[in-house]
Amino acid sequence: HLMAGGISGAVSRTVVSPLERMKILFQIQSKGAGSSYNGVVGTLAKIWREEGIAGYMRGNGTNVVRIVPYSAVQFATYEQLKKLLIEEGKTELDTPRRLTAGAGAGIASVAATYPLDIVRTRISVQTAHALANIDKLPKDARGRPIIPKMPGIVETFAEIYKNEGGLRATYRGFGATLAGVAPYIALNFQCYEVLRKLFTPPGETAPSGTRKLVCGALAGCCAQTITYPFDVLRRRMQVTSMSGIQYKYSSTFDAIKQMVKSEGILGLYRGLVPNYLKVAPAIG
Repeated sequence: HLMAGGISGAVSRTVVSPLERMKILFQIQSKGAGSSYNGVVGTLAKIWREEGIAGYMRGNGTNVVRIVPYSAVQFATYEQLKKLLIEEGKTELDTPRRLTAGAGAGIASVAATYPLDIVRTRISVQTAHALANIDKLPKDARGRPIIPKMPGIVETFAEIYKNEGGLRATYRGFGATLAGVAPYIALNFQCYEVLRKLFTPPGETAPSGTRKLVCGALAGCCAQTITYPFDVLRRRMQVTSMSGIQYKYSSTFDAIKQMVKSEGILGLYRGLVPNYLKVAPAIG
């Protein structure tokens, strides 16, 4: 099951990688940023023009590497919590206990693999910063800028660890992530249950496979819309210490205050459109 889950997870993440990278670029781009990524179509065209097909996949390798340990920790933690929470004489958890076990497993898996997540974010945005001075870069035969060799997973992790504060630096933004895990799981579950009942035809006990897919996609969109600001805050905190970043935050609360002041409430929803676009393909 773990192997099958890892393979399917790798495929789904690779399929939506262009949308995921675009979402991250939107999230970390502050209002009035010099290197501007605007609109879904415009950004996809800009990445293709400046970076080619490789630009759509930047950071995806780290995401794929993260799948197996993430899934393993999530599964093991859920099973242990299930044993601790299950009532005597029963074989399944009730809804509150299942949500608790799910939230605990989600937090444990995120905590175990968070350094890979911050590395993934850095790799996704480092070329964008190099391209901020695109006029100064040499061009290839097709007129595409020649991007300097960028650090990989190991080099990026080592740079964060050595130059930004050790292990603690590799968990920058973890507080915002934790704050969003439990609400997301609870909302996703509740939305799915409500939609499942609405999509179940009269006289039947469950919706068809296609309708279940629609329920999952809609439930994911609903839950992500409400908890999305936590994701933006996580990405901002992950890159705030990078050179070339215009904003500097001392904490998650400082990030909220500065973002709302300079970018308004909508600043907390940067990248929401590509996030919606990747929900259905990822679930499928």
